[in-house]
Order: sequence, then structure tokens, then C-alpha cells
Amino acid sequence: MRNILKGKLGFGTAPLGNMFRNIPEEEALATVDAAWESGVRYFDTAPFYGAGLSEIRLGEALSKRNRDEYVLSTKVGRVISDELEDPSARDLGEKGGLFEFGRKNKIIVDYSADGTLRSIEQSLKRLQTDRLDFVYIHDIAQDFYGDEWLTHFEAARTGAFRTLTRLREEGVIKGWGLGVNRVEPIELMLDLEEAKPDVSLLAGRYSLLDHEHALQRVMTAAQKHNMDIVAGGPYSSGVLAGGTHFEYQKASPEIIAKVNKIKSIADRHGISVKAAALQFALANPAVAAVIPGASKPERIAEDKAALNTVIPAAFWEEMREQKLVAANAPLPINVK
Repeated sequence: MRNILKGKLGFGTAPLGNMFRNIPEEEALATVDAAWESGVRYFDTAPFYGAGLSEIRLGEALSKRNRDEYVLSTKVGRVISDELEDPSARDLGEKGGLFEFGRKNKIIVDYSADGTLRSIEQSLKRLQTDRLDFVYIHDIAQDFYGDEWLTHFEAARTGAFRTLTRLREEGVIKGWGLGVNRVEPIELMLDLEEAKPDVSLLAGRYSLLDHEHALQRVMTAAQKHNMDIVAGGPYSSGVLAGGTHFEYQKASPEIIAKVNKIKSIADRHGISVKAAALQFALANPAVAAVIPGASKPERIAEDKAALNTVIPAAFWEEMREQKLVAANAPLPINVK
């Protein structure tokens, strides 16, 4: 899958669905253009992001590009209805209010075979394209569904898993996997004999601030099963990039204190926290690409610069000494 992803730096378009704020249309389109001009050729989206808004904006921005030149992934598990609802009243588990500035179209949870095909059909229209490269099954995890998550996982196992496997076998898509914010669903999927996923998007669970659980439970298993990991949320919802959110909520004082520690070490070594965050995620051999999100064109240039920053070995040595990275975490340099 790695060659197909066209580079290690992709673009996560959740912010284009008006995540946290009402983003002007021209700003959203200019951000995608900036990503393209910087050389990004892998774009990830989902119907859930603003009830279709991210897909619509991404489709509009990419409509002037040659479809053979970029890789596109979206997600299934939620169908967007023409019926309207109050976005602020949606039950999104731990992610309440995430897209309250998005479209008002009703979001219907559906991991069945029919729902999967309907979701893909809708996405193709919104994205103004005739094909998808990768399809992730979205959010079958505790953070959205609490104690009901296994019920949704089972619906996906007998519905979306099999449907996407068939579409891959028919050559309609290049691959599939999960798109989740928790390691447990990926772990469970990899234990199934019948599921043969190609790539999964793990958001927020392999970052500078949170990686020990993934190291223990998923990264080695992914390699063993020849499944690539795309690392989403490398800036932990923004707190590692100067923002105030962690895990889609206001960051706690403890998280802020940890970020400040990392920042002081980064400052001493003359690098940005963004550079450390991106390069840390990519240092794990299981990770094929990292896809930071952005809603402003200038952020794209920062990401590109961060990826190309030369980070001194002493920075990682100090991070390890301060126990700010796990002892067994692969680092961009060989730290003893």
C-alpha cells in the first residue's frame, strides 16, 4: 500500500467539515490547493465530517485535478440523509459538538452491506469522482458508542467488512480497513480469520502524547498481518500545534503541562514541536503515512517544513531521558 499512498505526508480533511469553527468556503478550498501545491497527493475525508461538507469541499477543490494523480480515501458507517436535524443535539459519545458548524443533514449510523454501498454512492457524488482508492469503516469504537460498540462492530463485520472485501476483489477499490480513534477495534479485527484489511487509519493513538497503548497492542500486530497504519491526528487535535484541544475537547492542565515540557526541549534544540510530532509518528515501521489536518493554507507549509526539519539526536535522547517517549518507541534516530 505504501507506494500507492504517494508519499509519507497526506492531508486529513476533517477540519474542512467546519470542525470547531465556521470556515469560509474560499479558505477551505485554498487550503486544499495549498496542500496540492506543496506536493501532497493523498487526501482523506469522511461523510461524518460536517455531514458531507468536507467531502463536498474536497471534491470541489480536486475537480480541477487529474484523478490519476492523487489517492483518495473516505469512510463508511454513516449515511447522510436529506432530512435535517440540529447538529448540536447529536449524540456523538465523547465527541459532542465536534461538527456543530457543519451541515444540518441528519447522520444515520449504518454499518450494513446496503448502508456501505449507499454511503459509497453518496460519497462519489459529493467528491465528484468515479472511484475511491481506500475505504475505512468509521468509528466502530468505545469513544462513539460506549457499551454498544461491539454491537456496531458485529454489524460491520457481517456487513461492511464483507462488502469492502468484495469490492477490493472486484478491483473497485484498492483496499480497506478501519478508521478509528481507539486501538481495540483494530486489535479485534486483526484476530479475525475472515478479515484481511490492507490499511487502517488510527487517529490520535500514535502521537507524541499518546502512543504506549498502540505500541503494546497494535503496531507489531499490524506488521505481522501486513496491514499498514495511516497515523491520523499527529498533533493530538491541535494541542501539539499551538492549539487548545486534545482528543477533540479542551486540553486538561496535565496535558498542557506535558506539551509545555516537550516545547521547552524542542526550543532548546531549535526545532518545532510539529516537526517532532510528524517525524515521531513516521519513525514506526508500521506507519505508511501521516495525515495532519488543516483548515488554513499557511498550515500546509508548516507541515512540509516540519517533515523536512533535521532533528538532532540530542533532542530524542532528552525526550527519552525525561520519559516523554516510551522506552520501546521507535525513534527517527537509533537512541540507545
